[in-house]
Amino acid sequence: MAHQQRAEETRAKILEAAETLFCHGGYESTSVDAICRQAGVTKGAFYHHFPGKQALFLELIQYWLSLLDAGFQLARSNAGNVPEAFKRMGRMLDEIFNSTPSRLPLLLEFYNQAIRDPVIWNATVEPYQKYQENFADMIRTGIAEGSIAPIDPELGGRIVVALGAGLVIQGLMNPRQANWGEVAREAIQRMLLGFQSNPQTQTGQRVEQA
Repeated sequence: MAHQQRAEETRAKILEAAETLFCHGGYESTSVDAICRQAGVTKGAFYHHFPGKQALFLELIQYWLSLLDAGFQLARSNAGNVPEAFKRMGRMLDEIFNSTPSRLPLLLEFYNQAIRDPVIWNATVEPYQKYQENFADMIRTGIAEGSIAPIDPELGGRIVVALGAGLVIQGLMNPRQANWGEVAREAIQRMLLGFQSNPQTQTGQRVEQA
């Protein structure tokens, strides 16, 4: 039991050190030696847990995505209807911007490396497609329950993903320009104005904003 606990602690140290170095120095500039120094472990310990730097990087991607997945599932399960679920997801983006800003550069590094590495590309693109499908499914559910206007669900899913990705990129490029958490909440609200079913307009009619 003690040996297993030490192994888990060593693995966690390696992951934490790699995340810090990848965020500040980038993937290409970060060596296994540097990760070991930062974590205070030997190279033997590193290779006991990870076959190489790429595998470690991919595990960080999967860990980040698992946090997003858990948040999305919680938002959807606790909401009374689809618009409320989207609003909860907007508040989750607020939490990401405010509680884990140091991790946001890691997302940019994922996509930077995905351009160069087919394995990382697949690990990065697959979740995008999954999120688009999940959001499209949410929109279908909203149409069925009457809270979302009869729009194209696939297009709606792409719009939601584009909105989320755009907010993250802006937050990375200009972190002090705005309170991006508040911007995320407002953006979700305005998106829903276009998505939601409005009894005062004809079915499917676009809601015009002044």
